[in-house]
Amino acid sequence: MKLGLQIPDFTWSGGAASLGTDLAAVARTADEAGFEYLAVMDHFFQIGGVGPADNDMLEAYTTLGYLAAHTERAKLLTVITGVLYRHPGLLAKAITTLDVLSGGRAILGIGAGWNEQECRGLGFPFPPMKERFELLEENLQYVLQMWGAGDGPFTSKHFEAERLLNVPQALQRPRPPIMVGGGGETKTLRFVAKYGDACNIFNTPELEHKLNVLKQHCANEGRDYNEITKTAYHRLDIGASGEKTAELCRELERLHGLGVDAAIGSIPGVPDLRLIEKFGTDVIPAAAQL
Repeated sequence: MKLGLQIPDFTWSGGAASLGTDLAAVARTADEAGFEYLAVMDHFFQIGGVGPADNDMLEAYTTLGYLAAHTERAKLLTVITGVLYRHPGLLAKAITTLDVLSGGRAILGIGAGWNEQECRGLGFPFPPMKERFELLEENLQYVLQMWGAGDGPFTSKHFEAERLLNVPQALQRPRPPIMVGGGGETKTLRFVAKYGDACNIFNTPELEHKLNVLKQHCANEGRDYNEITKTAYHRLDIGASGEKTAELCRELERLHGLGVDAAIGSIPGVPDLRLIEKFGTDVIPAAAQL
């Protein structure tokens, strides 16, 4: 079982003036502690479950590029990019650039998107759900072609591109992995089976059922379920002094028993580096034994 640190909150005590220094320290410490993944959200406003909309929020791919420069081994991704925020050509180019400059550590995390408030606020289109899922599938098809051989045109319902030129290509072969986020049983999990390399599903009582749905979609698509990296979003809470470490380890063991390969989530109390260091000594080694 592997762990991933997601950093969803940038409203830290030092404010914007020290945010770069503090964030670099968090990234280096997490990398050295052995976190497999280092992730940020892809939002422009803070989301309700974390804080008020006007709390600090950094643009995702600029931030991941910064994190790449301060780490050596952790894989870098968003959990999760909404298809509403970037044209797929720009998105594919951003992930390719991240992969090249990080030495082959980029992952595309992508989903249909949901945050109407920030879309309306900044003037991004927010189409109905049906269209968002059309955009998700077409984004997946577009980036896969852009990361493939050749530089031919791409045509779909929502996109018309004359030449999917992508130079340089990513370092990872055959391409950067794709994580499709969400637990929608009809479309999202089908897209995981058809296009993706990994899923990210919230750790709820429905998790086992969702994984079984994914398994059926894999069978329908002729895909080996075991090829899919199963990740679950779970808050990585060990308490202010590590008093909840055993509780978290028991939950990680349960998730492993369901077939989950990695837990990704935030650590309450970050940017306190001592908490991240405790994961390196007390949690990550134990999880690796599962």
